[in-house]
Amino acid sequence: MGQSQQRGRDARGVAQQAWGAWRKAAQLCDAAVQAEAATTRSGTARALCRPDGCLSDRQWAQGHIRAARAELDGQDWGKGRRLLSAQRTLNHLDGRQEQRAQAVAEPRLREACPRLWYWREAMTHTHGPKRARLAPVVVLEQVVWQRLHPAWQQVSARVDAMLGHVVRASRAVECVKSVVRMHQARPRHVSQDLLDLTRLYWHCRVFRHGKRQGTCPDALLGLKLPISDWWQLLQIAPGELAQQLSTQKVTV
Repeated sequence: MGQSQQRGRDARGVAQQAWGAWRKAAQLCDAAVQAEAATTRSGTARALCRPDGCLSDRQWAQGHIRAARAELDGQDWGKGRRLLSAQRTLNHLDGRQEQRAQAVAEPRLREACPRLWYWREAMTHTHGPKRARLAPVVVLEQVVWQRLHPAWQQVSARVDAMLGHVVRASRAVECVKSVVRMHQARPRHVSQDLLDLTRLYWHCRVFRHGKRQGTCPDALLGLKLPISDWWQLLQIAPGELAQQLSTQKVTV
């Protein structure tokens, strides 16, 4: 009986530990789902247009951002909450509101103009049944435009040019980061000789555009090489190259 009771107590202890771990995992899953919903809501608030196709404004976006920030609890989300509450986070919405006011003078047309662009963009990036469901919406918006303004196509072209050239700063930053990370990771996988060869190539590479066009980094530093082509420079014997450089006046 003693061994049976001990096994029973061990089994109950294991069950309690498993139940505690299960409750903790369930809480973490619920927190992850809540955080995902909050980040999705904040992304919708920062988008150029609302889900109904209207152009977003700061007041509408701030309401959704406040609700999203309230669901992002914990120290891990501190930086995200600070960025969402920053004034500059929604500056792009203010700029588009001003540009729309300049592009479209009629108030009713100004309110309807982003919807046609929004649904056109949505239909362009979808396929299959969803695209077929969006097609009547685009046609309906065009009919509304035709009734509001006889020259709706010219106004639509101005609005498309205004909204179609919006570039998210976050995407631009991520593009730059992807290139920088690639260069940062190279020293981990290549030899020092290959790094020296890559450095020689970039130091001898002649700029093709900009104010430094026609020069290379070494020339800008005052180093006068006998030849600017990096491959031909490698064909010169080290002793001969040292002699040629010693006869020239090097200024750095």
